[in-house]
Amino acid sequence: MTDKEIRQKAGEILEKLTLEEKIGMIHGAQLFQTAGVERLGIPPLVMSDGPMGVRQEFAPDAWKPVGNSDDYVTYLPCNSAIAATWNREIAHEMGSVLGAEARGRGKDVILAPGVNLKRSPLCGRNFEYFSEDPYLTKELASAYIRGVQAWDVAACVKHFAVNNQETQRLWVEVEIDEQVLRELYLPAFYDAVKKGGAYAVMGAYNRLYGEHCCQSDFLLRRILREEWGFDGVVISDWGGVHDTEKAAHSQLDIEMSVTPDFDDYFMAEPLKKKILAGEIPESTVDEKVLHILMLMLRLHMIGDEPRKSGTYNIPEHRAKMLEAARESVVLLKNENGRLPLAKDALKKVLLIGENASCVHSNGGGSAEIKALYEITPLMGLKTHLGGNVQVDYTPGYCRDKAAESDTSWQETSLENGGGQTAAGDDRAADNAQTAREMKEKRAALRGEAVRLAGQYDTVIYVGGLNHDHDSEGNDRRDMKLPYEQDELILELLDVKPDMVIVMMGGSPVEMGQWVDRASAVVWHWYAGMEGGNALAEVLLGETNPSGKLPETFYKTHTDCSAHALGEFPGTDTVAYREGRYVGYRYNDKYRIEPQFSFGYGLSYTSFEYRDADIDPETGILTCYVKNTGAVAGKETVQVYRRDLADDAPVIKELAGFEKIYLEPGEEKRVEITVEMCNDAGTEYTATTESSAGIRSVENTDAQERCVYCVGCL
Repeated sequence: MTDKEIRQKAGEILEKLTLEEKIGMIHGAQLFQTAGVERLGIPPLVMSDGPMGVRQEFAPDAWKPVGNSDDYVTYLPCNSAIAATWNREIAHEMGSVLGAEARGRGKDVILAPGVNLKRSPLCGRNFEYFSEDPYLTKELASAYIRGVQAWDVAACVKHFAVNNQETQRLWVEVEIDEQVLRELYLPAFYDAVKKGGAYAVMGAYNRLYGEHCCQSDFLLRRILREEWGFDGVVISDWGGVHDTEKAAHSQLDIEMSVTPDFDDYFMAEPLKKKILAGEIPESTVDEKVLHILMLMLRLHMIGDEPRKSGTYNIPEHRAKMLEAARESVVLLKNENGRLPLAKDALKKVLLIGENASCVHSNGGGSAEIKALYEITPLMGLKTHLGGNVQVDYTPGYCRDKAAESDTSWQETSLENGGGQTAAGDDRAADNAQTAREMKEKRAALRGEAVRLAGQYDTVIYVGGLNHDHDSEGNDRRDMKLPYEQDELILELLDVKPDMVIVMMGGSPVEMGQWVDRASAVVWHWYAGMEGGNALAEVLLGETNPSGKLPETFYKTHTDCSAHALGEFPGTDTVAYREGRYVGYRYNDKYRIEPQFSFGYGLSYTSFEYRDADIDPETGILTCYVKNTGAVAGKETVQVYRRDLADDAPVIKELAGFEKIYLEPGEEKRVEITVEMCNDAGTEYTATTESSAGIRSVENTDAQERCVYCVGCL
């Protein structure tokens, strides 16, 4: 059916609905679904988190797991890991797996992907987001969305907009220049609906320009509906609505929340009463129901067209998880060829660090899932090395004790402004005796690890963060490694100077105390169910690492513009005074040296670039890339553009990329369309760049080009 036919059919169905039936369709009737209209064959709209897999089943009116064995699912790499692949095809495949599994579990809407920019490395939900860069984010998110929706499941892109902190997330007012909003923070949403074709958008918790985003006239009507022509469904974040009249007159279509008093939601009985009293016209509800019915027709929930059934937990999905995890691993440092490890020469290997044996799929807030399985680094190495190599493990450190509670975190997620700072770090500190006990326990674990390290030929440290720190509702206080890990790493390097260091997490950590002494450093994200196998393959040379950082790894959080120029986190308000200088744009402008730069990542081979050239008419850049090393590998060609004007707002910005595979000695011609916008009429130069920095600047032409501006979106 065409869009016109869909709208016409939805309108015909709408005319048959009573007010009460329409009201039931625009708010939660259960925690994850709305009410259907049985007499007309209209089913409920069933939703589910989340970005890393379809979430477990809950009771209809309580945050209590149903407890069946049929809701174990494929565990996907986090969005940051997907972004580190710099691979649109992988992003599409991850979306396709999520869509197939959501449909296989009987879901209509999957609440993903998250496309908010990483403004600060301390935001607790950064692992759910792709990047600090709008171009990389929108390219991967659009591919991801198309993959999801190929299965008759709606992707619900979130959180619209500028939802960049967890602290006081329900009430914090974002102060940002509109031009900057449109240049940096909106393009990913724009492409999500225009190029990705997203059927649904989720409003954010925070406020913008004096309005809560979930009932914002500026965001939902002016931008989303009028400027972008979006006719899909707008869904509130759970508990993001605060006023019946404002919600009714806004372009919000469905109100969801975390409480079981469904009839008392703002767009439930309170709205019905106002309509019956003549205070709000029924047409406001009609418009919302029309969008919902159009969505149902697009998903083949109603109508005569057959609907795809989907599937979950199949071997094909698990194979795709391994492929994505392989390309997400980022090799940060590799002095003197410390990696890969020579598999045949290994005899005794010791893994140190709690993350070597930890599973992460069951944490992080609404990203938590019941994974069918999760391969840890310890299991991955053991299975790859086999019985002829002794592989042992000692934790070396431990996390803080978690407070026991019978209450789900989600039941209380709307309390205290919806989020706080450094909750994970404060658990033990709340009780002086517990803090002393934890310090003593870590000292003992550290001493045992250092003692054992000297007895092994090869030592691999696997540390970093976990979902006590990378989590919804919680921002970190700083970038320091938790659990006294710096002290442990330094003592281990005294004993084993060639120790391989693996850091795991969804956001960067400070490495300054030990990174110069380390010979090999690897970054490993929350990489899904096959993450441990992928890491083992990289460490042993069975896979050549090709991941590139999708964000700047600062030396410390105060090197980030949100902290140096702006505010983070805000309480009542948060001022984005850094403007467009986010991530690498700030580093370039103010000559701040990062620990590792955006787009950085090493390989076990080497690449040579030549003859870069750009066609000023088409904006197509071509160059030749050759694998000059001894092993096959993948390289990401990154294209940046910059204004040549003296008063240019930024030095450079990502405008194109392509990932290619090359055998040893093989050379390929790469063709990349550089993103341009014909408005400003300024000169620019395109450069190709990769892990070793700028490779060539061959051609500079006068070309019309502008950033995303008010007139462009």
